[in-house]
Amino acid sequence: MQAFNLDLCDLPPGVDVLREEVRSFLFETLGSYSKPNRARSWSAFDADFSGRLGDRGWLGMTWPEPYGSSRSALERYIVIEELLAFGAPVAAHWIGERQSGPLLLRFGSDKQQEKLLPGIASGKSFFCIGMSEPNSGSDLASINTHAKRDNDGWVVNGQKIWTTYAQKCHYMIALVRTSGSVKDRHDGLSQLIINLRDPGITISPIRNMIGDKEFNEVKFDNVFVSDSMLVGEEGNGWQQVIAELAFERSGPDRFLSAYRLMVELIRMFHKTEDKHAEVAIGRLTAHLVTLRQMSLAVAAVLETGEQPTIEATVIKDLGVAFEQLIPEIAHDLINVAPNILHGSDYEKSLAYIQQACVSFSLRGGTTEILRSVIARGLGLR
Repeated sequence: MQAFNLDLCDLPPGVDVLREEVRSFLFETLGSYSKPNRARSWSAFDADFSGRLGDRGWLGMTWPEPYGSSRSALERYIVIEELLAFGAPVAAHWIGERQSGPLLLRFGSDKQQEKLLPGIASGKSFFCIGMSEPNSGSDLASINTHAKRDNDGWVVNGQKIWTTYAQKCHYMIALVRTSGSVKDRHDGLSQLIINLRDPGITISPIRNMIGDKEFNEVKFDNVFVSDSMLVGEEGNGWQQVIAELAFERSGPDRFLSAYRLMVELIRMFHKTEDKHAEVAIGRLTAHLVTLRQMSLAVAAVLETGEQPTIEATVIKDLGVAFEQLIPEIAHDLINVAPNILHGSDYEKSLAYIQQACVSFSLRGGTTEILRSVIARGLGLR
């Protein structure tokens, strides 16, 4: 594993202007957005807002023309950081812009790029991830969803689970087995772009313990997918997924998902002289600053075209620990009962983050799997 090179984290010229531009836009667009709604930022779906971001050129920023504006990864980082720090609703465009688009730029055909990238960059076409399956747990290589050859395409059967907002998305990039069996592990896996409006697809929302229907179970019953929707090379799906996960695991969303609760906590104590609160909030702040520096370093490495897979995994693991610590400290400092329906703004924010943070250690890979990946990368296993 390479050492984190913080010298790579110098922000580009003019970034302060961009930051202020984003802040002004957010206050003009979402100035009346409630504090409990801001706490939901990463999981809040608002297609109209995503479209406005697309109109401003703030989606697909790093993509080459004509699909994007060829801006730096660090400029994109600033926009994402401001969106999450404000608590803007970003879920609609999030996966397509963060993962699906970059995957298609790297492995997709010219026709796939021409067909799909403009919709993602405009904030009008939404994607979900088709990786996890009901009986696979954290063992992604054990998936059973399969695609069999049929003339000029594939027939897909199986099911995916934990597919974020599949009921509202247009496409899924699914990892499927196109040859061999589960015993072959990483061999024989491929990625297909599936139009979620095609016949044979059943999408069933799953209500979580917060009461939201963010996740879904998606079943495929003889769904036809043309050859033109095969991403990259047949059988290279595993390597493509690994590259895709580097985009998922290192961004500021891995340590800013609970940030709005931290903001409210600071706001409640900023005029007091509570020493216990000073120590606790200081500890959180130190963690946040360190994670941000590490995440910026990975963004700089991604800018060079390298794939800092292990470094990104470290950030995801540490970020989860940080985010799950925030509601613990918040509850310790202010002993109020979380109440998502009838509480104060603080109680509603605490209730949402306290329940949502349970899933933080699952998305993008469980903590156990991530630490296994890190250990392997360090040569410890």
